[in-house]
Amino acid sequence: MKAVQLVKSAIAMSGLTLAIVAASSASAEAPLTLAQVSDGFDPAATYARSCGACHNSGAAGAPRLSDTEEWQARLEEKGKDQLLTHLIEGYNNIMPAKGMCFTCTNEELAVVLDYVLTESGAE
Repeated sequence: MKAVQLVKSAIAMSGLTLAIVAASSASAEAPLTLAQVSDGFDPAATYARSCGACHNSGAAGAPRLSDTEEWQARLEEKGKDQLLTHLIEGYNNIMPAKGMCFTCTNEELAVVLDYVLTESGAE
């Protein structure tokens, strides 16, 4: 009885796999746009989940979100592109790569950076 159930499960899984492959082949013809990929992305929630622990408390010297002067100085000194590079790659062996948002794309991280700069009052 268990063997029959295992065979049925395997057949169901193989059918599901084929359906996924067929769907991905069909979608390969029409590439997704950034808006489609990022639909529903919430930079505030991502910040709270991945960045807030350090940037709300100032842990390890992280600039606090509420510190407009610090963010403005960093923006003027390094520029937005360099800040984004630090966000993506990590910084000074303290800030982790991708700011601990390992599921974020680089484009989504750019949106989070925009959120931080806006919320801090630096931009």
